[in-house]
This record gives sequence, structure tokens and C-alpha cells, in this order.
Amino acid sequence: MPVATTARTISQETFNGFVNENIEDLGMDPDEALEDAIQTLTLQGVDLSGVVKCVPGTATHPVIRALEELEKAKAGDVVDNLESVSALLDELCTLCLNGGSDGDVAIATRNGGVELICSICSSLDPRHERPLVAAFKVLASLLHDIQSSEAFRQSGGPKIVLNVLKDAAHIVNLLDGGFAVVAAAATGNEIVKESFMELRIDELIVQIMREQSKCNIQSFYDSIRVLLTPDDDRVLASQVYGYARRFYKIGIADSLVDALREGLNSAGLVSACVALKAVAVNDEICRSIADNGGIDVILQCIDDNGDLNNKAAVKACCSLLSKLAGSDANKSTIVQLGGLDKLIKLSHRFCEEPSVLQEIMSIFWVLSLRSPENAAHAVEAGVGDFAIQSMQKFPSAAQLQKQSCLMIRNLVVRNPENRTILLSSGIEKIIRKAKETHESCKDAATDALRDLGLDDYNM
Repeated sequence: MPVATTARTISQETFNGFVNENIEDLGMDPDEALEDAIQTLTLQGVDLSGVVKCVPGTATHPVIRALEELEKAKAGDVVDNLESVSALLDELCTLCLNGGSDGDVAIATRNGGVELICSICSSLDPRHERPLVAAFKVLASLLHDIQSSEAFRQSGGPKIVLNVLKDAAHIVNLLDGGFAVVAAAATGNEIVKESFMELRIDELIVQIMREQSKCNIQSFYDSIRVLLTPDDDRVLASQVYGYARRFYKIGIADSLVDALREGLNSAGLVSACVALKAVAVNDEICRSIADNGGIDVILQCIDDNGDLNNKAAVKACCSLLSKLAGSDANKSTIVQLGGLDKLIKLSHRFCEEPSVLQEIMSIFWVLSLRSPENAAHAVEAGVGDFAIQSMQKFPSAAQLQKQSCLMIRNLVVRNPENRTILLSSGIEKIIRKAKETHESCKDAATDALRDLGLDDYNM
């Protein structure tokens, strides 16, 4: 999660002065002076990210040069210099994409890159697709911490980006780039989330989904997830729960279910599942998703992607199904639609993938919570054998072991007949091993042993 750094920072001028002092006052050669400055300041706890680490007066850093050239182009008329602006943005994008090298992203943000790119974007519209796409790519790479996202907000970035997106509903490249900026800017920054919501980004998102028959854009769904994730540790009470309800009231849940129903590529499916999970913040919304056929759709996606051996998609679908199963009204729906058998089938297909098995365990755990009937059906379907085999096969997978213990407890706490079945299969020894091996399993294992009816559960 992006957080503000606590390390001391210095300006480029101060750094240059330090190097020059080494050269002029201490008689060091330029390379030695530069290396000494870097080492000394680093040992003093100074954050040198964003500082160009070269001898003053030597060649201009390529990021600085690109920014200076873009500033000159902006001083004229951006629209009259589209070719040169596009080329410079492409160059800057290459330098900064995926974090860049030698602190290129930090150098760009420290030297006004965010503000400059926002200003350029404000001069363009969807007719200028190429430079806008490049500008969005640069912005998405520059927005990596609180300082950069605040610079974006203070430069009017949210309004600038949404103004472009409102007129670019059918230009896939612009939608992809624009929503990538939304996701990057809102990550870890509650104030930026609020800015986007005040501009009614939720209504724009739903409008785009209704106008597009199939929105296969990962960043589009990522932006929903980020806007609904409480990830700013400066804020004690996030507003994202209220945002989720706003999204729901204008139909985002139904639109996301429809998108899953129509079929998405792998990346889009994963992101759409995560987005729908972020929307499902209360029982009403979870039930509404089920009423719109959401559970049937998710189970079908699990089946289809299980057959394709698509691990990422299967995990995302299972995680979403687990969230929806938190509504008691949805538990019986999952069982009635053959969910137990589908999940057992899935566990066989991914028997070598503990991270997938863990997600399946989580669903069984939720399904059997406060539901003796489902617990009985689960054991009949073979969930007990599934747990035993998984725990034996992956003894070092701590989270899988813990999730198994949690599930076993729910299977037996209100079902005495299940205790006999599981104990006769040797579950006690396996749980005790998990308890001894993993500190994180201790409480869950103790509870499972107690509810299995064992007197020495705390040993």
C-alpha cells in the first residue's frame, strides 16, 4: 500500500552542491565526489529517490530532457505539435513504464512530471488518441505513492481524466489507459477516491458497461476494486462501504454479473470477480447478486475455467463465491445448484495447487457455518476426505492447514455424526500435527479438536 515516506529528502540543488563541494573543497575527482556524496547521504538516512545522481554539468538525464522538451511543446500549442508531443510521451513512457530504471519514475515525479502530464491531457480530447494513450500510460506509471497521487489531485487530474473518458466510451485504448490512471491514482489515497466519487465516476462506469456488450478491459474492473478498497492507512474510517452501496444502487452488481455471463478473457474475468466481491459488502447485495443468477454464473465460470486449468480465474471465482456464501439465504442456493459436487470435482483437478484448495476450503467453511444440513451434505459429498488428503499432502502450507481446521470445526460443531466419521478417518492426528507445526494454526486446531469432542483438545 502506498504510504508517505518518513526518510529525509533533499533537493537536486542541495545534492549538486554536495558533489561540487567534494570536488572544489576536498579535491576529489568527479566520479569519486559523486560516489562519496551518494554513500554519505545514504548513511545519513537521506532518501535520494528522485535525485539525478550524476556529476553536475554533465549530460542531462533522459527523463529531465524529455520533461523539458514537453514543457517547451506545452508552452506553444500542444495540438499544433501533436507528433513531437506523442514522440516525447512515448519516450517518457518507455523510460518510466514498469518502474523504470535508476529511479526514473521518482525523478519524473520529483521534477513536476505528474503536473505536466495532467496539463497536457487537459489540452487534448479523444480525437487525439495516440498522445492521450501515451500520456495515460505515463501517468499510470508515475502515480506510485501518496505524494504523486496528491500532485495528480491538486492538478485537477480526476476531472481531466473523467472528461476524456466521458467522450471515449467506445475507444478501447483510451478506456484502458484512463481507467488504469484511475486505479493508480486512487490506490492508497482516500481523498482521491472521494474526488472521483464526487465527479460521479460510478455513474460513468455503469453507463459504459451498459453501452458495451462486453467490456474486456482489466483496468476498468481494477478501478472499481480500488475505489471500493479501504487501503489508506491515514484514514480511520474509510467511506468505501458507502461507495459500494452507491455503486449497487445504480446497478453495478447486475452489470458485473452480466459481464461474467457474457464471457470475459482471463484477465478481465479475474478483475471482474474481484470487483464484484468488493461491491458485495452486505447481505442485501449478496442476495441480490444471487437473485440475478450470479451464483449459477460463478459456478459455470468455475467449471469452465477448471476445465481450462486456469488457476488465477478459478481462485478469483472461488473467493467471490465464498463472499456470497456469507449470506445465509445464498448457502442453500449454492448447494441446490450442485455447488458441493462442482467444488469437489475442482479439488481433484487442482489437487497439486494448495492455494486453490485453500479457497475451496474457505467456501465449505462458510457454507457449513450455522447450517447443520449443509455440513451433513458436505461430508456426504466427500469434504472430509478432501480435507484429510489436502492436509496430509501439504503439511507445510500453513494457511491451508488453518483453513482446513476452521472448516472441520464447522462440519462437526452441530453434527455429532460427522465427528464419528472424521475421527474414524484419522483426522485427530492430522490436526494435532498442524497445531504443533504452525503457530498460526494453534487456535483453529484447538477449536476443531474441542468440537470433535476430545477432552484433551488444549494439549
